[in-house]
Amino acid sequence: MSQPPQPGPHRDDDPRSHRRPRSGTEPVTARSDLRLRTLLSSIGVPFFAAAAALFAWWAASSDSHSTPSDRVLVVLAAVCGALALGAAVDLLVLRRRRRQEREQRR
Repeated sequence: MSQPPQPGPHRDDDPRSHRRPRSGTEPVTARSDLRLRTLLSSIGVPFFAAAAALFAWWAASSDSHSTPSDRVLVVLAAVCGALALGAAVDLLVLRRRRRQEREQRR
């Protein structure tokens, strides 16, 4: 059997790099689909923000004997708020990465 090709030197092999060291089995040029991430985050921010607002409003307007309880609704609102925040942070990361790629092309 033939051996798989050995990757040459790569910027990820630099010991000063802030990335975790490569194990040698993952592709050297693996990147996430930035368009898909942008689309999902762009949909996720308003969806989860609206869901958080809805759950918060529902929790505020419910009494202590309603079903689901106000505690459950507050937790759901917090989870949706955290997901909206995570999607917004992802959009900022994507924006920075695109700006860096544009600067490298110049």
